Amino acid sequence: MLELALVLPILLLLIFGIIEFGKVFSTQLILVNSAREGARKAVVGASYTEITQTIEQSASVLDFSKMTVAISPDNIQRNRGEAVTVHLEYPVKIYTPIISNLIGDPYIVSSEATMRIE
Repeated sequence: MLELALVLPILLLLIFGIIEFGKVFSTQLILVNSAREGARKAVVGASYTEITQTIEQSASVLDFSKMTVAISPDNIQRNRGEAVTVHLEYPVKIYTPIISNLIGDPYIVSSEATMRIE
């Protein structure tokens, strides 16, 4: 019983840490893919609305109202051969108390994709 009482908190922290890491990593993968899709849409001449719709469809499992989308340069200033950058940020809620104290709650996951305009 004594060994269980000593080891159980460490074991639970390890298990919940793995779960929280999985949530953050999954969100990171979704944002990377969505930023790439948005950048690809931007380089072929799409408008801001079309780009955000593509990002929203690509990241359909996330709450799009919490996502921050930044596209530079603006649609008017895009010239052939220059680069366009899509930057996404999304807050991930951390539920484990000790881990949220260490990394912050919410943990902000960000991704950026840059492509050359065609």
